Amino acid sequence: MRIIYNIFLFVALLAISSFHLPKEESPVKWLTFEQAVEKAKVEKRKIFIDVYTDWCGWCKVMDKNTFSEPRIAKILNENFYPVKLDAEQREDIVYAGHTFKFVESGRNGYHQLAASLLNNKLSYPTVVFLDEDFRIIQPLPGYQKPEEFHKIVQFIGEDHFKKISWTDWQLKYKSPYASGTSSGR
Repeated sequence: MRIIYNIFLFVALLAISSFHLPKEESPVKWLTFEQAVEKAKVEKRKIFIDVYTDWCGWCKVMDKNTFSEPRIAKILNENFYPVKLDAEQREDIVYAGHTFKFVESGRNGYHQLAASLLNNKLSYPTVVFLDEDFRIIQPLPGYQKPEEFHKIVQFIGEDHFKKISWTDWQLKYKSPYASGTSSGR
């Protein structure tokens, strides 16, 4: 009987410990909003903000499929300060003399900075592109597949949006995902 108890205990402990395995490391070097602000004081870069919630399934899929894609991660890391912003975080964020707070609303509430970045259209996931002076270039709501998102992040990240229209970019863009192509850019 003691052996069965020990085996059961071992299996139970093994099962419990598997729930605490560390998360897979993201190839994107995510920052907090405050860290991005501090880094921007030293070296100006555009800011990329992934506005998400813990309960958002498509946010998790985007983390797994889109942000983990090496070509996308490379552009985000080299051309932006990539920020993860929990739209329901309760900690205040102070920026430009204004304190953004958590607002109780319904079951979860929302953070004022997320609402501001999303023009009060709280939809997740939404990514937001800011220029070097923290002005909104473009919010982009919804799940983005890697193949389409690469085109967008390269357009903004490499400043093509300053020189040509989106329509012209789509004609000029060379997808690294086309069959037979194994490298990006």
